[in-house]
Amino acid sequence: MRNTNRVVAMLLAGGQGSRLKAMTKDQAKPAVPFGGKYRIIDFALSNSTNSDVRDIGILTQYKPFLLNEHLGIGAAWDYNRNYGGLRILSPYSTEEGGKWYEGTANAIYENMDYLERLGPDYVLILSGDHIYKMNYNELLKYHKKKGADVTIAVMEVPWEEASRFGIVNVDEEDKIVEFDEKPENPKNNMASMGIYMFNWPTLRQALIEDNENTESNHDFGMNVLPKLLNDGHPMFVWKFDGYWKDVGTVRSYWEANLDLLSDENDLDVYDKSWRIYTRGLNLPPHYIAEDAVVRDAMVNEACEIYGKVNHSVLFSGVIVEEGASVTNSVLLPNCHIRKNATINNAVVMDGIVIEEDEQIGVGEEGNVYLVSDQGINIE
Repeated sequence: MRNTNRVVAMLLAGGQGSRLKAMTKDQAKPAVPFGGKYRIIDFALSNSTNSDVRDIGILTQYKPFLLNEHLGIGAAWDYNRNYGGLRILSPYSTEEGGKWYEGTANAIYENMDYLERLGPDYVLILSGDHIYKMNYNELLKYHKKKGADVTIAVMEVPWEEASRFGIVNVDEEDKIVEFDEKPENPKNNMASMGIYMFNWPTLRQALIEDNENTESNHDFGMNVLPKLLNDGHPMFVWKFDGYWKDVGTVRSYWEANLDLLSDENDLDVYDKSWRIYTRGLNLPPHYIAEDAVVRDAMVNEACEIYGKVNHSVLFSGVIVEEGASVTNSVLLPNCHIRKNATINNAVVMDGIVIEEDEQIGVGEEGNVYLVSDQGINIE
């Protein structure tokens, strides 16, 4: 018997993330490591798995090799299935030649044959570059209850930051009455999270019409959603109350990683009822020497700690030598901190060696340092 609640997720994972600077020089933003052992995309993927979304298409574009290698056949998220599962959807050649996706809506339009073959009732549009936990079943339940054609997940942001977001204005029943893209004087502080639940027939027709519009930017927020509203489709917001962060800058990335160390952080990666899954690396356990000092830190596989680590997140294979000190920092895989070096308020990229007696961030309040093979960038 056909499942009348079939949801197909389409996860947009092709973003360059240029504000992360050297961190996205060789990889797409969703592939950037996060939280000691994960990658950013793991959160949306794990939400989908935990929400029993059977089919998910991953739309890649910018430097996808490391992302594709990480995804594999989706086994880490239980998507290596005979029926359903994970599919990587890359730009491809047409009769007019090869081309990049021209916008978020165009990326979905170019893969409508994938959706047609699956025949969903609902299509869930996701972004692969946000850190959060969300039960998409709750979004679907609300979408059906409201009789919506489109439901947009929103959350309250600080008023002083509202002008940086797409703001959704609603009536007393949370029905959308207006979109306000990065308004100078916002009417409320409910920001779109870039998570949309569509009835498939509504989305299909909207994408066809948008593709025929030569003046469109082929973007959901700028074009598709406002037109659906103007055409009278019932559209509602679903208010999300939880941890959500767009790690779009080096500072926000650094903050989000260190948030994991807070007792008050809602993003509990130790929650057994809502696991965050990732591809395992098969590494040996970490080692902490007898004279080492480790406080309030995440120390992952294959690390060797002989010095001091305080309030920091260390990815796999990091070495901190005797006399070295690491504080308020995020060290990506295979960093080597030599004797008597001091690191403070930094993000240190994969494989970087901090030389003996070198000091980074010492005595400089408020700055965040990105250390890469291109040098040191100060945020």
